[in-house]
Amino acid sequence: MEHNVKSIRAFIGAKNFQLSRQFYNDLGFEESRVSPNMSLFRIDHLSFYLQDAYVKDWVDNSMLFLEVSDLDDYRNRLLELNLHNTYDRVTLSKIHNNDWGREVFMHDPSGILWHFGEFY
Repeated sequence: MEHNVKSIRAFIGAKNFQLSRQFYNDLGFEESRVSPNMSLFRIDHLSFYLQDAYVKDWVDNSMLFLEVSDLDDYRNRLLELNLHNTYDRVTLSKIHNNDWGREVFMHDPSGILWHFGEFY
């Protein structure tokens, strides 16, 4: 089967939509409002939808992985943004080394777990 695709986009929820919108703007994503209760957030050619919808079990089990080219530099830039001290519930881990590569974990204000990583 041939796929002529242009993108794949995850849908994530927000416990507090306005707070989460501000968080992702502060993180450096570009926001495009889709409707009053949904925004598209982009970095380069990558994107996801943030919804004004919260189902605890869904949000608590949502994870996204963003591959970066230099994890040390990316984590340092995350530290400079100070999001983990600006927003309640936002956490930033130390770098974890795995057999496949390295990663850092960050929870957004709703509890969505982000994996920022680089492969060996």
